[in-house]
Amino acid sequence: MVKKELTEAEIAESIPDLWQPLTQQQRELLAQNFTIQKYKKNETIYCEGETPENLMCLLNGKVKIYKDGVGGRSQIIRVIKDKEYFAYRAYFAEENFVTAAAAFEPCTMCLIPMPVIVQLIMENTELAMFFIKQLSKDLGISDERTVNLTQKHIRGRLAESLLFLKDTYGVEEDQCTLSIYLSREDLANLSNMTTSNAIRTLSNFAAEKLIIIDGRKIKLIDEEKLKKISKIG
Repeated sequence: MVKKELTEAEIAESIPDLWQPLTQQQRELLAQNFTIQKYKKNETIYCEGETPENLMCLLNGKVKIYKDGVGGRSQIIRVIKDKEYFAYRAYFAEENFVTAAAAFEPCTMCLIPMPVIVQLIMENTELAMFFIKQLSKDLGISDERTVNLTQKHIRGRLAESLLFLKDTYGVEEDQCTLSIYLSREDLANLSNMTTSNAIRTLSNFAAEKLIIIDGRKIKLIDEEKLKKISKIG
């Protein structure tokens, strides 16, 4: 881990939501405990069962939160986008991580020790409300995903995952290519299905001219039809 000295302006730009509510004294404390960490593609960020130590904020790159299940199959619980905070829930719950995290692609993130975050929350009610809102949003997303992944059929689950990736990471300049290139295994793990089912369903979507597949690149051609498939499950 390499500690990189940043100016207050650079830190404020990196974590604006966290920085803005703080007093000058609190900002100085945060700056003194602000660490930059880089991860390589597919590198593990933390493992299930580890003790949480830091609040993490993804500055650039893409991260998956996942859990290994029966038979070695993984389930991707959620994906992290730029300027999103994670890895703090377990600390607040006084438990070890129940999931693992890894980089989809090379990532840069900041780490702030959780005891520092707790001290700032105790001193700053606006910051406390920020974390309450973040946890509430995450819980809502988790609840919706649970229903989608357990009650929808395969086509509905895969359509929902493609739309979820678009909403999370956006599209490239052509306005239809997803800005994330997942392996078929990762896409299957995100959609709660086997890799063979994901491959077959993607091929069916392509044959129906809903998407275009180019290696790991996926272009959404008929988004309205995908929304309909996702909705009816």
